[in-house]
Amino acid sequence: MIAIIDYDAGNVKSVQKALAYLHEDTILTRDPKQLLAAEKVILPGVGAFGDAMGKLKEYGLIDVISEIVDKNTPFLGICLGLQLLFESSEESPGVEGLGLLKGKILRIPDGVAEDKRPLKIPHIGWNSLSFPQKGRLFEGFSREPYVYFVHSYYLKAEEDIVTARTEYGVSIDASVEKGNLFACQFHPEKSSEAGLKILENFVRLGREGN
Repeated sequence: MIAIIDYDAGNVKSVQKALAYLHEDTILTRDPKQLLAAEKVILPGVGAFGDAMGKLKEYGLIDVISEIVDKNTPFLGICLGLQLLFESSEESPGVEGLGLLKGKILRIPDGVAEDKRPLKIPHIGWNSLSFPQKGRLFEGFSREPYVYFVHSYYLKAEEDIVTARTEYGVSIDASVEKGNLFACQFHPEKSSEAGLKILENFVRLGREGN
């Protein structure tokens, strides 16, 4: 059973639908016992950093998430779920993140693309990924995939954990991996066949010798 953390974040239904397509059973829950018993856990998210951390605190989920990660359960953060894994964000000054990984969450700067068009913020659309090092989420990809982004803030990691990057006026650390902890700034559940392959790689972790 794959648990999706219920903390009033958006985008849950599309994650459930994508996993159902892969014939995976899911449960949307904030119950600590169910989360700790799950085979894998996903932290989705669309919204503001400060509001999301407030909800995680309100529902008593901050320590539960740390315990899940400590017990080596495969854990995937998606979009805002990636950002929450870090210490803080420029979006919500003074608000502490989960602090499970080291890096800065910064606002995408105003600027122009290579073709001189202004960059629209939030960044909404499809971008290709490059792979600075091998990541288990991207096994089986023979070329750079296109994936779907919706965000105004991005990660600049301070550890050697980046497994995918993209460019949008600035280099964006688009996916990270550290032990059993995985995260994507893009939305695999909205990224067509490439996204389904990424989710399949996640759900196969620990199965069949993976």
